[in-house]
Amino acid sequence: MDFLSDDINAYIEAHSNPESQLLSELNRETHLKVLVPRMLSGHLQGRVLSMLSKMIQPKYVLEIGTYTGYSALCMAEGLQPDGQLDSIDINEELRPIIDRYWNKSEFKEQLNFLTGNALEIIPTLSKKYDLVFIDADKENYSNYYDLVINKIPSGGYIIADNVLWSGNVLKPELEMQESTKAIVDFNKKVHQDERVENVLFPIRDGLMVLRKK
Repeated sequence: MDFLSDDINAYIEAHSNPESQLLSELNRETHLKVLVPRMLSGHLQGRVLSMLSKMIQPKYVLEIGTYTGYSALCMAEGLQPDGQLDSIDINEELRPIIDRYWNKSEFKEQLNFLTGNALEIIPTLSKKYDLVFIDADKENYSNYYDLVINKIPSGGYIIADNVLWSGNVLKPELEMQESTKAIVDFNKKVHQDERVENVLFPIRDGLMVLRKK
């Protein structure tokens, strides 16, 4: 969900770097062929993820929630030459789209797709991740955070998507669905965690950016 008008969004995108041809094709195919295409990061958020990754210059990136692989391609733009991005998703059905676009990318040797339950996979990972992007099932955001916080060095970053949840975070608690409660609890949890500093950006459906102290 976007909280700005269509005209303002159009202006913002017109004054931001464009998607690459590859990302534009993936964006279009996702909207034509895949259910719930609004889950895609898209042009503006993708450029934000790319910019943040280029600023951080991570050696290792962990993504929780791959979808069709768009956001991974964006974050890969900031990887160190010998870096790697590990992306976890439980849905195997989208693998053909992911593989096709990743294999066309200049980063294909640096992208690693892991299929399965992230709650089970994350504890098996031994890398120290400079950047973690959380964009999976909302009910487990706090669990993912707990699993990755000690895999991030001081100065490393976590970015969590959908933290405004279409504005539902402002509803009275009795009217909240479980997914909304989970997002509210996550936002409160990380905001109160003295191990990190945080800024919530009102980009699309909300990006929570956290830096480990």
